[in-house]
Amino acid sequence: MYHMRRKLVIVNDKMQQDYRYYLVCPMGEDFDKDFKPALTPKELLAMGIFGGKYMTDCADEFPKDWYSDAKLCPEKHDPSINFFGVNASQPLSVWREKGWIHPDDPRGWFQWYCRYYMGRRHVDDNRQIRRWKMMMRHIVQLRKNCRKGDWSCRKKQRQALLHWAYDSRQF
Repeated sequence: MYHMRRKLVIVNDKMQQDYRYYLVCPMGEDFDKDFKPALTPKELLAMGIFGGKYMTDCADEFPKDWYSDAKLCPEKHDPSINFFGVNASQPLSVWREKGWIHPDDPRGWFQWYCRYYMGRRHVDDNRQIRRWKMMMRHIVQLRKNCRKGDWSCRKKQRQALLHWAYDSRQF
């Protein structure tokens, strides 16, 4: 495994002030052998996820080109921005109540994924990858209940899978 020289990232946004982490792997490389997301953060942002509200104040942390085609709505969560045009999100408060949020990634799984993709490796990686793998149950349901290519079937489930970097257009 190739490791690049560590690069320090300092985060100052609405949810984190002076949070610091290091990038220790090349962007988009050296993923855990069990973690094979179908879509990159840039692709997901361009498709439309989380009602366009997610990470609208984080442009300084991530590559500028991730935002070039991103479908964002800084004012409010707008489900019409989502690829499937439906709301498939739970409020952040629910994620907190269920203990799904690590303090280093206060926005949840997608923030963790963006940072992992960038090259951060973290103590929470194994838990987040296990959570990602648990989304496979939704793929099984799509295959069981929908004709391939029928994007109108189970739109909410398809959108939720996109939020987790599964390409639900393939099922």
